[in-house]
Amino acid sequence: MNTLTDIVFSSVNITLTILVIILVVYWLITMISGIDFDLDIDVDIDVDVDADIDIDTSIDGGNVDFHDVANTEVNREDVVGKRKKPLKWWQILLIYFNFVGLPFMFTFTCWIFIWWMCTTISTTLTHSINNNFGFMLMLIGFFPSLLVTKIFTSPFKSFFKNLNQDGDEPTDLIGRKGVCLSNITEQKLGSAEVTADGNTLNINIKSLNGKAIKFRTPILIIKQSNDKSFYYAQEYKEDSININY
Repeated sequence: MNTLTDIVFSSVNITLTILVIILVVYWLITMISGIDFDLDIDVDIDVDVDADIDIDTSIDGGNVDFHDVANTEVNREDVVGKRKKPLKWWQILLIYFNFVGLPFMFTFTCWIFIWWMCTTISTTLTHSINNNFGFMLMLIGFFPSLLVTKIFTSPFKSFFKNLNQDGDEPTDLIGRKGVCLSNITEQKLGSAEVTADGNTLNINIKSLNGKAIKFRTPILIIKQSNDKSFYYAQEYKEDSININY
């Protein structure tokens, strides 16, 4: 009889097992140490849920840590598409299976774990952990695991929408000064570092008036978005602050 180790590290299951281990380590580091990686990145997300989805990621000065990546989310409020054309098949899949509307890494982790569980159980029951039939079961489990992931993650939409990033009482950041950690132009979504109540927070921001904000430029937080997923900010100057809503 095969042991648990033989099953999960069999030729069929080892790929998904390694992915699960990597994700477990990722979340442990995220929760326990909160290590900050100084990666230069500027993420521009342009989404039209009713028409088109354009995701453009360019390296252009900025900062992202484990916490930021784990909570990266494409929101319906970021809909700015101006062109009307059919969704591509992969865009429809992202929306339908909750990779849009929830933190990407949360949905991705759920999917990989469920797929791994389905493959491990099915190959164990059919004694196919090391043959071609087992590989076929693993491939077949790709889409059923996505369906289970959709069912499992759907109740979390309202939870994440109302949950503060730090899991505690929200800190009032309106009127706080900070430093921009991205090069931001027009409606690009970037990140910023703000100190409030003795804590340094990394938050998502957009330019209030669409004016360019350069990397490491002092900023002033003006207001929060309607869905509470980011803040509007503008460049901070001691002599003059022009606030236009």
